[in-house]
Amino acid sequence: MKDQPLRTSVIGSYPFPGWLEFSAQHLDQFGSADRAELQDDAAMVAIQDQIAAGLDVITDGEQTRFDFNLSFYGFIEGIALEPASPRRFGPPAHDQRGKHEIVGELRAPRGLGAVEEFQRLKRLAGGSGKRLKVSVPGPYTLSGRLAPNQQYADRYAITEALLPIVRQEIADLVAAGAEEICVDEPSMSCYGFREDTRRFVDLFNRTVESGYGRARICTHLCFGNFKGHPVGYRKYAPLFPAFFDLHCDEVHVEMANREYAELEIIGEIAKRTDVAVGIIDVKSYYVETPENVAESVRACLKHAPADRLVFAPDCGLSQTARWAAKQKLANMVSGVAQVKKEI
Repeated sequence: MKDQPLRTSVIGSYPFPGWLEFSAQHLDQFGSADRAELQDDAAMVAIQDQIAAGLDVITDGEQTRFDFNLSFYGFIEGIALEPASPRRFGPPAHDQRGKHEIVGELRAPRGLGAVEEFQRLKRLAGGSGKRLKVSVPGPYTLSGRLAPNQQYADRYAITEALLPIVRQEIADLVAAGAEEICVDEPSMSCYGFREDTRRFVDLFNRTVESGYGRARICTHLCFGNFKGHPVGYRKYAPLFPAFFDLHCDEVHVEMANREYAELEIIGEIAKRTDVAVGIIDVKSYYVETPENVAESVRACLKHAPADRLVFAPDCGLSQTARWAAKQKLANMVSGVAQVKKEI
């Protein structure tokens, strides 16, 4: 953003406090007012940690979601409960997650819940002076945990059914006053090496047409982070040049965990839109120092101008312990501030 060069941001999720994880396992012991209080308190924890770190852009930490996209299935009609994990033992990996069976028409008459999350964020942090961001999963990523059937023959058919649902959620967020909306599509970046990237661009652009030009539309393109493990072919080259045509105002790319491979791509992205660079490795418990961060920011400035650069962790922080997340964010802001004084 030209009025806020080298701004600092987050993707969306933040670690749950220990007491929230414990409470979530005993929700049947809480009343409805108790649960509402839990939600507010958890969101305030995430908000205050982000404000204390000094971030320019904050979220509610997705504290009321089970996962960055899994909770949305609870709002969608036409699917059965998730089956038992197909593999329960051994090292954690994506294949331990089962797929929901589709049992009817895919509909979300109540929306996907993101509007209520944003309204809570605005109520709790609207006076903070911070830019507020809310995220929703894109329809291709959301389709990944649903099993095709006779009505929806493949993943693309499921995606097309979910697309108007997500598009409406974006429209409703804009109507509620959301100024910054991140449409998470990590499945596109994970599988773009083997799929039609032009088809991905068409899906994305039709999804965001209800918000593009009316709010700041961001997208998060990473390579997965299930219990600290990525999935997919971790290169951005197969996504471009097609992804230059995404209708968004900010494209986020994962760099820290990939040792800044393909960093030069940010220069090409910056010719068209703002680029958010992941400079904090959420999969590592090495806590980057402010000096480490400053060095990374300087490297980015060799490829893209300051008014096009945003800095954030590689991915959401939900899989990172809170003590590490707090220090990583504080050091990220401190390191970026060092470079701001130099330019």
